[in-house]
Amino acid sequence: MTLDEAPHHKQANNKTYNQTLPSGFRGRSCRRFVIIRLSQTLKLTVQLKNIRGRHYNLRAPDILFTLPHEAAVLAKVFSAGLLGLDAHLIEVEVDIGGGLPQFSIVGLPDATVKESRDRIRAALKNIGFAFPPKKITINLAPAGLKKEGAGLELSMAIGLLVAEGIITQETAQRYVLVGELSLDGRIKPIRGGLSIGMLCRNRHPLILPSENAHEAAVVDRVDVYGVHTLPEVVELLTWKQQVAPLVVDPQSFFQSATAPEEDFADVRGQFHAKRALEIAAAGGHNVLLIGPPGSGKTMLAQRLPGILPRLGVPEALETTRVHSVAGTLPANQSLMTTRPFRAPHHNVSDAGLIGGGTIPKPGEVSLAHHGVLFLDEVLEFKRSVLDGLRQPLEEGTVTITRVNASLRYPARFMLVVAMNPCPCGYHGDRTHDCICTLHQIRRYRGRLSGPLRDRLDIHVEVPAVPVSDLGHDQPAEYSDSIRTRVAAARSIQTNRYTTDKLFTNAQLKPRHMKTHCRVDQAGKQLLDHAVTRLGLSARAYGRILRVARTIADLADSETIEPSHLAEAIQYRNLDRTTT
Repeated sequence: MTLDEAPHHKQANNKTYNQTLPSGFRGRSCRRFVIIRLSQTLKLTVQLKNIRGRHYNLRAPDILFTLPHEAAVLAKVFSAGLLGLDAHLIEVEVDIGGGLPQFSIVGLPDATVKESRDRIRAALKNIGFAFPPKKITINLAPAGLKKEGAGLELSMAIGLLVAEGIITQETAQRYVLVGELSLDGRIKPIRGGLSIGMLCRNRHPLILPSENAHEAAVVDRVDVYGVHTLPEVVELLTWKQQVAPLVVDPQSFFQSATAPEEDFADVRGQFHAKRALEIAAAGGHNVLLIGPPGSGKTMLAQRLPGILPRLGVPEALETTRVHSVAGTLPANQSLMTTRPFRAPHHNVSDAGLIGGGTIPKPGEVSLAHHGVLFLDEVLEFKRSVLDGLRQPLEEGTVTITRVNASLRYPARFMLVVAMNPCPCGYHGDRTHDCICTLHQIRRYRGRLSGPLRDRLDIHVEVPAVPVSDLGHDQPAEYSDSIRTRVAAARSIQTNRYTTDKLFTNAQLKPRHMKTHCRVDQAGKQLLDHAVTRLGLSARAYGRILRVARTIADLADSETIEPSHLAEAIQYRNLDRTTT
């Protein structure tokens, strides 16, 4: 049956037509067939009747004809999706054709993207646009990249309006559109605004929710337009509203940054522990705090970020990027200007601390990038979780491998762990009696694995503070003055390791130590005596040299003196065989 001979499907039912039989019924004594049903897929159900009155029902795919229908409309706009910390450009292709009303999204979408159909339909209806009752197919390319999250909804809605002729194709293709739609047409914030801004640099203007606009505008050489509602986007794309791109100066965030509330002046006593944390901050060393309950271990750790050098713009961008992708960036903060301090609970999972999950996300080690990761009561953590810290501490990155992709997150942080000296917590305390045996103490401390303990450069004892120290009014040193000395030591290290691409003494490798950690004959004798007399491990030898190099930098000394080595040796308590 040709196109001209085909009746409209509403008039075809129960009509009789004289036609030549299909090939499968040739030779039969049939001269007439009746169209009793025509499905929307253009397949006929045919009832055949021969001269003897017998009936034959036929459902054959070769009995087809084409009904008149409207020409398909194809539109294309651009959006962006996240894979790890990186954003990737996504082409959103919208096809509107004839057929029963249907809305399908293809291109490896997850459940959130599939649910976007209902949100887009409701948003367009509630702002006054008629949703087309046609067969709609949206393709998200590249098809091999898994699409996650609701950030593609704005681009899909604009693609439908382009296909309907409300917005021109040329105008829409100039922009990258990212945003989640509310049912009333509002545009909600998304994750990864900074990464998307880096993607659009020198490429496309970017339209995204106003809550993410300042975050993306921190990136230079990209035009960013923050919007609140879907009609506002339509007016922008149809030139009914002239809007200038948002301009942000990253330095303005640092000028308005407030000083941290926690200050070392609040800590009474604990001069030995403060000195150890100053050395750790100057060299980027990891610290183990050992002391009874209530001695101030947590209080000291919380104030460590306040004496670290202030974040520069490159470090702030890296830190903000991680928190933006993870969804932990504060709502009113577009750029992180203070170093992060992360203190997860001891019941944290492997994926929560290191990163990963069904949908891989950065873990606590990445959220502490360029900051401090504090593990209070470290022996209460699962051993498998703690052992996962080895790679981040050595390499400064975390690699998460899945079937479809391998993701890498930055994880260069200072690790501070705190623990009690024994199960009861009062070993060595002058005011409380310890009820633990030597075997129990060794077994308790043995829960901290040797490989992890070896990566802790400084072990410092934090005894209980006497009552007399708590009541005196003698002013303590403020964090600002300590940070000045730390920044000066960091500057020395930056100049020294320019060609080695290192930043702190804690990152020194054995080949670098031969050049930068040389000691004289008196220093060698002191180290040999410490290893023999105190029972220090051979692995502690390099840790002592690194810490001694930092102590020398704080003293503005080019060489490592025996006094610097002596102070560094006392920070290896857990390496002593007598413990």
